[in-house]
Amino acid sequence: MRVATLLPSATETLFALGVEPIGVSHSCDHPPAARDLPTLTSTVVDHDDRSAADIDAQMRSVDGAVYDLDVDRLAALEPDLVVTQATCDVCAVDAGAVHAAVASLDPAPEVLTLDPHSFGDVLDDVTRLGAAVGAEAAANALRTDCRERVDRVRERAERAVADVGRPRTAVLDWTDPPIRAGHWVRDMVEIAGGDPSFQPDGASEPAAWDDVRAYDPEALVVAPCGFERDRAVDAIADLADRPGWRDLAAVADDRAYAADGNALFNRPSHRLVDSLEALFACLHPEHASASSGERDRVARVDATTPSVRANGG
Repeated sequence: MRVATLLPSATETLFALGVEPIGVSHSCDHPPAARDLPTLTSTVVDHDDRSAADIDAQMRSVDGAVYDLDVDRLAALEPDLVVTQATCDVCAVDAGAVHAAVASLDPAPEVLTLDPHSFGDVLDDVTRLGAAVGAEAAANALRTDCRERVDRVRERAERAVADVGRPRTAVLDWTDPPIRAGHWVRDMVEIAGGDPSFQPDGASEPAAWDDVRAYDPEALVVAPCGFERDRAVDAIADLADRPGWRDLAAVADDRAYAADGNALFNRPSHRLVDSLEALFACLHPEHASASSGERDRVARVDATTPSVRANGG
């Protein structure tokens, strides 16, 4: 089957299922082989080496679509299936635009629209995507592996919570303005043994800094959407300049973390299980044994001048 995917999470899962797409979005970068495939989308927003505030200002200034789909290139690839999403309007090409573009093709390919909002939805999409591309066996095996890993985290978290309780946890997926991560993140915090009450029960949403201070997180994870770990460290400077930063319990106790949002938390693929394991290592380091990969993607940051102090876990 010839599959075009317009979002990184689907690209990651397709490769894991042994299906190489014929075309991908401009954001698809995992696994590395995805970078060599024909690119079907583009954006007017310049993300390279830009601050969180600058990117936010660019997004707000766009008059029209943030992302464009190259319909001519899509037609030339002659896909049987196009995979898109309806979860986030600022993360990928609008699903309505994709359906309109596909309808103009002859013959028109099928469209699979993924719309996960919970952690369970994300894992269910593994089998849904597998069924759509004829890779049911691989999808079931991947889903089983994910379930077993989640169960192991859940068991360790239950022991940790029984020992020390649930730390007040805040996960931000943007810093200027601060935005608290929604959708599947609330579920992940709960599974990993944290207090999930700060995370919205729905889409990500802005958080007033006074609300962050009032909540006073005991563990703070900053994973800006699309930022790798070092850029996440830089983004924390947006928060460190705000009043009361040093007084936050998480900062005072060296429990403030910068995470690779590009690989963890932001993308609803099977790799959210990696994110869950990394989150558990942040919330309950005394009960976790983080892998080298997790330590590379998450780092504690200096309380005064944001910089890497020690790898997370």
